[in-house]
Amino acid sequence: MADQLPQAGTIEPELLVATCSSSGRILFRNGAWKILFGDGDELWSRLVSGDEKIAAQNFKEAIGGSLVTHALFMVDRLDRDAPYPVLLHFIPTMVTAEDSDEVHRVVTLTGEVLAEPVSWTESQTDRHRMETLGRMTMGIAHDFNNLLSGILGHVAIMRAEHDILDEENPIFEHIQTIEQAANDGAALINKIQRYIRQEKQTAFEMLDLKGLIEDCVVLTKPYWYNEPRCQGISIDLDYKSDKIDPILGSAAGLRDVFVNLILNAVQAMPKGGHITIRSAQSESRIRVQVTDTGTGMTDSVRNRIFEPLFTTKGERGTGMGLSVVFGAIREHGGTIDVASEPGLGTTFTLTFPTADAPETEAVSDVSLPEDRKVRVLVVDDEDMVLRVVDRLLTLRGHTVISVSSAIAALNELEHREFDIIISDQGMPEMSGRELAHKVRGRYPSLPVVLLTGDTDLEVNENEIARVISKPFKVGDLDLAIRDLACVQSD
Repeated sequence: MADQLPQAGTIEPELLVATCSSSGRILFRNGAWKILFGDGDELWSRLVSGDEKIAAQNFKEAIGGSLVTHALFMVDRLDRDAPYPVLLHFIPTMVTAEDSDEVHRVVTLTGEVLAEPVSWTESQTDRHRMETLGRMTMGIAHDFNNLLSGILGHVAIMRAEHDILDEENPIFEHIQTIEQAANDGAALINKIQRYIRQEKQTAFEMLDLKGLIEDCVVLTKPYWYNEPRCQGISIDLDYKSDKIDPILGSAAGLRDVFVNLILNAVQAMPKGGHITIRSAQSESRIRVQVTDTGTGMTDSVRNRIFEPLFTTKGERGTGMGLSVVFGAIREHGGTIDVASEPGLGTTFTLTFPTADAPETEAVSDVSLPEDRKVRVLVVDDEDMVLRVVDRLLTLRGHTVISVSSAIAALNELEHREFDIIISDQGMPEMSGRELAHKVRGRYPSLPVVLLTGDTDLEVNENEIARVISKPFKVGDLDLAIRDLACVQSD
C-alpha cells in the first residue's frame, strides 16, 4: 500500500530524508518522509501541538550553521491511536548553484521512526528499543564529551590567566572540584560508550586509595555537612587510614563507589548520626570499612541491596547505586560485604588487592621552549570547543587560525601555511577523516590530529597522525604539537 509506513526498527530501516532551502522551501523529500509527514507544502503539519515550534527553532539553528542531532518529535497519523515517535537530525549543508559559483546553505533532515511494527514479537520489540536507546545514548554521549571539553578547557584557561595554581587563592577549591567532576563525568561517559560497544576496561592505573577516599569525603561534604545542618540535623564524618600500598584501578569508578556509600549512609540517618571510614592493610589486601549509625536493615533487605532496581526509597530511589558499587568492586578484583541490624546502623567492608608500583620512566616536559612556536589550523563545528582550543594554544604563543568546517579549512590551506592541523571528527558536510584524506593528497607532510568524542578510534594511520579523545587535556595538545608539528624556522 502506498500509505503504509516503512518498517522502522528492522535491521535496515528506511531512512527519512528531506532537504529545504534557507527560506524553508522544500527541495526534496523521499518516499518514507512523504508517507509519514505528508507531501503538502507545510513540512511540520502533522507534528503534535508544541512540537512544530520546536522543529522550527531547530531548523533556524541549522540554517545558522549549527548541527542539531537526536531531536525527538511526535507525529500524528490516523492509522495509529498514539503518535509516532520520530528521531530527527538537522544537518546544515553548503551547496553550489549549477549556473554559478554562488554557495547556498540548505538543511538536510534525516531521521527514523522509533515505533516498531505491530507484527513483531515481544523479544523483537525489546531488542529494537534497546538498539534505539543505544544509538540515542551514543549520540548524547558524543554531545556531552563536547560540553565537558568546553568546561575543562575553560578551567585550564582560568588557571593560566588568573594564577589559580595557588592553593591560597579563594576559588582554588571550587576550580579543583569543577575539574574533578568534569573528569569523572568524562570517565562515566567513556564507560557508557564502552558498555554499549561491549568493550571492557583495558587498563587500570596506579591509585593512592587513601587520597582518593579523602577526595570523596571533600566532594560529598555539602551532602553530609552543609545540607543536614540547614535542616537542624548533625552528621559527622571521620576518616582515618593506616599506611596502605597503591592499588590498580579506575579513579572515577572507585570515586563512584565511595560517593555512593557515603550518600547512602547520609540517607540512612534522617535524624543525624556519625559516619566512620577506616582503611588498613593486611599483607597483600587492603580493607576499607564504611560504617554509619543509621536505621540499619533487616536480613531480607540486606540480602537484596546489590540487586539492580531494588530500592527501599520509593520514588526517590533508582535501585542502581549499590548495584553499581558491587559491579565496580568486582571489576577491581575486590570483595564487598555488609553487616547491619535494624536500629544499629550498617557497615560495608570492602577489600582490594594491592599492586606493586611499576617502574616509571622519567617524564619529559611536554611544553615547547619559548622560541618554538608553530602555526596551527583548528577545525571544529562546535563553537565552544573551537574557542577553547584557540585560546589555550594562543596562550602558549602559537599562531592559531580557527574555522568551523572542513571546507573552510581547505580554503585556508590554499592561502596560508600551517605546521599542524587539529580537527574535530564529527562535522557536517565533511568529517575529520575525510578532511585528513584530502590534506594527505594535497599536503602530504602536514600532520592532522583528530579530536573525537566517540570511542570508535580506528583511523588510517597514513592520513591521521594522532587521535585525541574528547574531553581532552591541554597536555594532550602540547604533546601532539611537540611530537608532530614542523617548527617554524627563525
